[in-house]
Amino acid sequence: MTYTIQVYNKDGKATGKLSLNEALFNDERINDDLIHEFFLLQQANARHPIAHTKTRAEVTGSGRKLYRQKGTGNARVGEASSPIRRHGGVAFGPRNDVNHSKTMNKKMKKLALCGIITLKAKNEQLMGLEATPLKAIKTKDAASVLGKIGLSNNKTLIVMPEKDEIVIKSFNNIPRTKSILADYINPVDLLQYDKILLLEGSMEKIEKLVS
Repeated sequence: MTYTIQVYNKDGKATGKLSLNEALFNDERINDDLIHEFFLLQQANARHPIAHTKTRAEVTGSGRKLYRQKGTGNARVGEASSPIRRHGGVAFGPRNDVNHSKTMNKKMKKLALCGIITLKAKNEQLMGLEATPLKAIKTKDAASVLGKIGLSNNKTLIVMPEKDEIVIKSFNNIPRTKSILADYINPVDLLQYDKILLLEGSMEKIEKLVS
């Protein structure tokens, strides 16, 4: 099945439809497990652990046995750094030297992105916008464009073919709106936003990226 996305101009009028490449974006390429794996990979690789606890070998203190093993009537005990004692080490606490990173080959990443975009098209969450909608950095005009298209109340991801400071600085001031380059589309952004607004030329860039 060939999916299409509705294309609008900055006045909110529908000007046509854009057909997605059926060889890249089709139901057969939707792999939920692969999409989930790529999503977890991105989140894991973005982790920067801060919390850190010391083990019994790292806490400051003597390693002397606190009292003799037998004859005291108390439970046997080791040194003061034992995890069961106050101010002792922590047995299974968080460590900032743990490597949480994951890996995934390029073919799997591309297939996962194709699946996400296909799902978005299938659920009518992809929209197109003709040319650059703004001539100057002005959040009011950016909000007006979204309003005319019907995206005022949606979490919207703006996808640009090239870096455009006017688009970035105008749209990023709008709550629940974010702009990224087509070269940097990723599963976290694609899945977290309700609507994906593709500026003219973005889909061509995406097709080159995943082909």
